[in-house]
Amino acid sequence: MIQTLRHEIRSGSIAIGSYLPSESDLEVRFGLSNASVRNGLKVLVDEGLIEKIPRVGNRVIPPAPEYKTTIKFGYVNTIPKLVEMQELLNEFGKRYPHIDVQPLELPSGSYSASLKEYLQSEIMDVVMINNNNYQDFLEQGCTELLEPLEEQPDAYRILSEPFRYGDRNRVRPFIFSPVVLCYNKRHFKEAGISPPDSSWTWDDLFSYGRKVAEGHDWYGFYFYLPSRNRWPLFLLQSGTTFDAEKDDEGKFRLCSSKLIDSLGTCRKLISMKDVFPTILSESDADAEALFLQGKVSMIMTTYYFLNQLRHSDLAFDIAPLPRLQNTNTLLIINGLAVNSKSQNKDAAMLLVDFLTSYEAQLLIRRKTLNIAANRLAMEWEGEEAVYRPARFQLYREIFPTYRMVTELGLNNRQLKEIQRDIMMFVSGLLDKGELCRRLEVTLNTADQETPRS
Repeated sequence: MIQTLRHEIRSGSIAIGSYLPSESDLEVRFGLSNASVRNGLKVLVDEGLIEKIPRVGNRVIPPAPEYKTTIKFGYVNTIPKLVEMQELLNEFGKRYPHIDVQPLELPSGSYSASLKEYLQSEIMDVVMINNNNYQDFLEQGCTELLEPLEEQPDAYRILSEPFRYGDRNRVRPFIFSPVVLCYNKRHFKEAGISPPDSSWTWDDLFSYGRKVAEGHDWYGFYFYLPSRNRWPLFLLQSGTTFDAEKDDEGKFRLCSSKLIDSLGTCRKLISMKDVFPTILSESDADAEALFLQGKVSMIMTTYYFLNQLRHSDLAFDIAPLPRLQNTNTLLIINGLAVNSKSQNKDAAMLLVDFLTSYEAQLLIRRKTLNIAANRLAMEWEGEEAVYRPARFQLYREIFPTYRMVTELGLNNRQLKEIQRDIMMFVSGLLDKGELCRRLEVTLNTADQETPRS
């Protein structure tokens, strides 16, 4: 009885300020005599977990520091400011004062590998993980590191699919974003050009990108080309997949494929030096920094970046990406997972439950420009706490265009193996024929060696 009640109090199952069941109920539950129950409760009083109030009952009280449960929460180092993480954790602390959350900010580079190492070493109890990271876990066969979680009934249904393994989910969706176009309203107004809309093709972007930058010290359009959440967009808009480009023997045959043609659109863009700046970027942050400085009129980005614009004086708005054969765009989902090896699993579960609750998701909806996973929170209407661009609700309009990069018919390992050659092609260092030859060799070899996830 002592062990069970101690665990329920420390894990938060019995809230601070609430009362334990009556002594007679505890007798029945644990099959003990009244004297044994009273002796057990005295131990919990001595440990500072409860206080006995005569003729009222036994109330749970805030624990002394030595009786607190500490859980470690790991996430990529760009997240805290985007989602008001400190305020969220403060609210969690008020609700569960017996649980101490230690945030651990991790670099974005090699994030999947770092997560795997920290989870195996039991360094972390809760982690933030996106759909690409989870795909890496699937391909490496280490999803058992993540505790199965119940789905949130009020979450957008599309968000749970990438995290399903068997009949259970291993990750609870937290926030998400499609890849969109963000543009500088002042630049378009000065050029006398109507801003981007859903009718735009990539050729329209090339043409208007040149006009909006003409005679100015800024460029028309930019994005960080090597990002796995950027260049595959052109393939997703090709109207076909890699699986569809196999012959009767199951070999990839790409020379006449629309996939290669779609990469030609990207190659054309890169060659337009008056539209697309030639700089050595290290990450998406470089493209976003150029936009913040007014050096680029349009960027390919996400709702996550919009949070960096909240405190700037830049007049901006968003639009759907231009289209090729279709208007598909990439969906990026950030979720929360519990380490299956955690020694504080119950407390870790409470943190995940809180961060995905309506209360926490509503805070994200009201105070940030993120899209919370909770549908009801996103449908909230009231006085806005932050400026929102006119087309903030765009994400609702383009739901049918959301796609995962795995829908191309390749796994993450294969995408990584072909990326170098694709970068060389779009940069003008390979011709179409040589690209096709290299991709076919790489993929046909990888397809034999690597089972499809």
